[in-house]
Amino acid sequence: MTAPFVPQIALYRSWLAEQRGLTFSTYEEMRQWSVRDLDAFWRSIWDYYDLQSPTPFAAVITERKMPGAVWFPGAQVNYARQVFRHVDAAHAAGLPAIVSSGEDGKLTETSWPELRRKAAALALHLKDKGIKPGDRVAAYLPNIPETIIAFLASASIGAVWSVCAPDMAAPAVIDRFKQIEPKVLIACDAVTYAGRRHDRKDVVAELRRSLPTVEHVILHSEASAAPDALLSDITATTGAAVDAFEPEWLPFDHPLWIVYSSGTTGLPKPIVHGHGGIVIVVLALLGLHNDIGCSYHENSFGERYHWYSSTGWIMWNSQVGGLLSGTTCCIFDGSPGGTRDKPDWTTLWRFVAQSKATFFGAGAAFFANCAKAEIDLAAAGDLSRLRCLGSTGSPLSADTQAWFNERFAALSKTNGSKAQADIWWANISGGTDFAGAFIGGNRELPQTPGAMQCRLLGAAVEAFSEQGRAVTDEVGELVCTEPMPSMPLYFWNDKGNARYLASYFETYPDNFDGSGRGPVWRHGDWLKVNLDGSCVIYGRSDATINRHGLRMGTSELYSAIEALPEVLDSLVVDLEYLGRDSYMPLFVVLREGVAFDGAMQAKINKAIEAGLSRRFLPNEIFAVAEIPRTLSGKKQELPIKKLLLGHPVEKVINKEAMANPACLDWYLVFARDYLARNAV
Repeated sequence: MTAPFVPQIALYRSWLAEQRGLTFSTYEEMRQWSVRDLDAFWRSIWDYYDLQSPTPFAAVITERKMPGAVWFPGAQVNYARQVFRHVDAAHAAGLPAIVSSGEDGKLTETSWPELRRKAAALALHLKDKGIKPGDRVAAYLPNIPETIIAFLASASIGAVWSVCAPDMAAPAVIDRFKQIEPKVLIACDAVTYAGRRHDRKDVVAELRRSLPTVEHVILHSEASAAPDALLSDITATTGAAVDAFEPEWLPFDHPLWIVYSSGTTGLPKPIVHGHGGIVIVVLALLGLHNDIGCSYHENSFGERYHWYSSTGWIMWNSQVGGLLSGTTCCIFDGSPGGTRDKPDWTTLWRFVAQSKATFFGAGAAFFANCAKAEIDLAAAGDLSRLRCLGSTGSPLSADTQAWFNERFAALSKTNGSKAQADIWWANISGGTDFAGAFIGGNRELPQTPGAMQCRLLGAAVEAFSEQGRAVTDEVGELVCTEPMPSMPLYFWNDKGNARYLASYFETYPDNFDGSGRGPVWRHGDWLKVNLDGSCVIYGRSDATINRHGLRMGTSELYSAIEALPEVLDSLVVDLEYLGRDSYMPLFVVLREGVAFDGAMQAKINKAIEAGLSRRFLPNEIFAVAEIPRTLSGKKQELPIKKLLLGHPVEKVINKEAMANPACLDWYLVFARDYLARNAV
């Protein structure tokens, strides 16, 4: 007889009562405990998920500050070891580790023993090549099982992993990888997207030329022979050494991976996260708040977790995190919307049906596109196992969420699926910066379309006023007032933590509660905490570009555009706002005599595509006489963004602090016309 379904967070709450003697009358009461007593909360997560260490830890947290908190000193862990502890039980239950597909629609399964064997074979190969703990392994790979295998192999031996998606152009990849000086490059020589095969041999060659520290190249290729080591040959290795291999025990704060988050100036920030912090935070997020149980547990649905992502988005890391709890990961490599000539927004829904996914997450823009296309969910196949939808990357509108709720309610009448009649949204908001979420879902709380259900356990999140005070039912800066285990260890090669401090801690240098514990983490989002505890994200509060969940620094866009001899200056803003379509206008100052025609606009777009990615092409390009700048020469991106969002000019810009205040008149007219066309 099948056990009755109980939400994961309810199981945890019962465990707290039985094992810790803790009872809470409301979720908010439990959350307040989790952020006030960090030691007790994170110790409970360690015990609840039965994390293991061959050595004891001296404390849960020492030096309760940001940055610089030290978590679980003395403990030893390994991300890959936590994954592989599920191999025997999950395989015995007949469950795969990975279900994968591409645009051809063919489904492939990777078993748990196969995942362990292939990762072990590659790990031993890397060790044979002299790779030691702390050495960097850089990857230029798509969202395929081989990428997960390569990541687990690197993690197994303590190497530091870093991946860029193959839709990124060479300059953007080099800007990232050259900072971390990798010893190994694992790369693909081609990738398929939107029905086209894209050759990447020239990009790989450019990476090799531009990364002199690379000593060994491994190629993922369909070719039977190559000048480099072939990934398929390495992972096919078998033998006693492969069978006996076990991931190394590493300190809790040993570097796991380097991910990149772009600000408005300088190179992308190379953010280093640790093994232990990622393991414990991801388990809590996916389990308690995304309600993803262990695939072979009696209380689960035989979990199959799919979050559509490229390898360049932090949601790829979240997707792989499903393996930490023994959950089957369903991954798709390709375009979610068909081709340019033949759009098809049912592509991922067909994959969800084929793979029998129980959880399906994607960027908010994907769901909005599906609703606009009025897709027919019934035509996608059997979705009866799907019980949860996840959204992130940008605000999800109430209209889009309500549209899907209606469609799933209708679908459930046809197939009799109670799960679909009560389709649940785990809308989350977090960031690459700490590889987790601040705000998300709770199976036991009511849902309101357009709002996220709650602030997460362990996340001391507030909306701050300009005076640095927590406000409710008002829009403020999203801050976190207490450390979390997955916050960055540091930025790579960041002398004196200068960029780290500037990125998150300059705005609120004190936490305002008199404790003297130091600064508060400012995340860069507008947040409103509603009276019922639910939350609404209103978009970025800084000038960073957020296109379909992928963040890019404006400086990277300027580098690509202003390399053109015809372009003297430029400014871009991204008007992401509460679930509406992202609108990104680009303003350019052209050299005298250059015509602003279709050919010039095409040349600018081509430069962006070649330097960054098609994802960051502007919606419109405008030729202007001047770019507004401060007296110190800084482009005034944020004031222009606020003007276009409807803020009064006197509240967003000080003309006396401008180097060229007369140019502002053009932007005021532009903002007035834009707002008249698009009421925001």
